[in-house]
Amino acid sequence: ICLLQINFVACQLFALLAAFWFRIYLGPSHASSAVRHAFATLFGIYFAVFCFGWYSIHLFVLVMMNYGIMNMASIPNIHRYSFVVAMGYLTLCHISRIYIFHYGILTTDFSGPLMIITQKITTLACQLHDGIGRQAEELTAEQNRLAVKTRPSLLEYLSYLLNFMSIIAGPCSNYKDYIAFIEGRHVHMKLLEVNWKQKGYDRLPDPSPTGAVMYKLCITLVSLILFLTLTKNFPMAYIIDNEFLDKTPFLSRLGYLYVVTQAAKPKYYFAWTLADAVNNAAGYGFSGVDERGTFRWDLLSNLNIWSIETATSFKMYIENWNIQTAAWLKRVCYDRAPWYPTALTFILSALWHGIYPGYYFTFLTGILVTLAARAIRNNCRHYFLSSVPLKIAYDVVTWVVTQLAVCYTVAPFVMLAVEPTIKFYK
Repeated sequence: ICLLQINFVACQLFALLAAFWFRIYLGPSHASSAVRHAFATLFGIYFAVFCFGWYSIHLFVLVMMNYGIMNMASIPNIHRYSFVVAMGYLTLCHISRIYIFHYGILTTDFSGPLMIITQKITTLACQLHDGIGRQAEELTAEQNRLAVKTRPSLLEYLSYLLNFMSIIAGPCSNYKDYIAFIEGRHVHMKLLEVNWKQKGYDRLPDPSPTGAVMYKLCITLVSLILFLTLTKNFPMAYIIDNEFLDKTPFLSRLGYLYVVTQAAKPKYYFAWTLADAVNNAAGYGFSGVDERGTFRWDLLSNLNIWSIETATSFKMYIENWNIQTAAWLKRVCYDRAPWYPTALTFILSALWHGIYPGYYFTFLTGILVTLAARAIRNNCRHYFLSSVPLKIAYDVVTWVVTQLAVCYTVAPFVMLAVEPTIKFYK
C-alpha cells in the first residue's frame, strides 16, 4: 500500500509540474489543438504505465472497445451499449480484485483510473446520444448545454479519456468543457456565461489560476499532515474491538465513531484537492466570476470541505462530497431513470465503487437515510423558522444528527467486509 501511495503522490506532483509547463509553453496561443491533445494523451499513457505497469492495459482495452462502440453503434443505443460494456468491464475487474486478492489492495491497484474512465465513457456516450439522437425540446437545459453534436476523432477521444491531468485521480469532466479548454475557448466561454462587464472589467479579462493552485496546495499539505497523524492513530477497526465494545458507554462509542470517521477523510481531501490543483495548473477548471467579482476555479472541484463539515442535512453532505461523481450519477442515471431514480442511483454508485459487501451496506442504508431525512425536513422544519433561537437550535440538532447518520452509514464503506459491519451495527 505504501508503494501505491508513493507512486500516486510522485505521479501527481510530476503531473503538477507538467501542467504548469503545459500551460506556459503549450498554451493555445503557442501550440495547435492537435499538439496539445497529443502531449496530454502521451503523458497520460506514460503515467498509467509508470504507475500500474502491465495492469494499465485494462485501461487501454476499455478505451479502445468503447471507441469501436461509439463509431459502430446506432445513435439511439450508443449510450446503452457504452454503459453496459464500461460498467461490465469495471465490475469484472472489481470481482477479480476481491476473489484473487481477498480484500487486499494491490501495489498496482488500477481500479481508480478505470472508475474515472468509466465515468468519462458513459458521460460522453449520453451527451452524444443527446446531441445527435434526441430533439432539443426533449432535453433539459443542462443536457442541451452539454450535448455533443459530432462524434470525436480518435485523438480527441484518447485525449479526453487518458490526458495526464486526470488519468490518475480524475475528476471526470464534460467533453465539451475539455475540448474548449484544449482549443483555448474554455475561459472565454465561462466568462461569456456571466456578464463580466458588470463586474467592472472594460475588456475580457485573462484570469490566472496560480492563486487557486497555491490555495489548493495548502489544503493538500494540511490534509497530508492530518493523514499522517490522525488516520494512523484512529483506525476504523478499533470501533469493533471486543474490549472497546464491552467497556465503553454508548455515547462515548458514538463520539469515537465520529472521530474515526473524521480521521478517514484526509486521504480523500488530499487526493481530490491535489487532482483539482493539477487541472487548474494546466489552465483547466475555470468556472466564472462570483458575486464579489472574484475569479472562480472550482469547475472540477470534488469537494467543498466547509459545507461537508457544517452540513445540516444528509442531502447537503452528499452534494458536497465527491461532487463530480454525484454529477455523473445525476447525468447518466438519476435524470434518465424510468422509475425509482433515488434507489437506482444509489445502487449504481455502489456497483461503480466495487463489489465489496460494505459498499452495499453503505448505499442501501443511504437510500433509507435520504428518504427519512427528506420526510423529517418536509414535516418538521417549518415549525422552527419562526424565530432565530429556534432556527439555531434546529441547525445544531440537525448538524449533530446528520454527522452521526453519515458516520453510521459510511462505516461499512471503510470496513468493506460483512462480519465487521454486522458487529458494528449490532
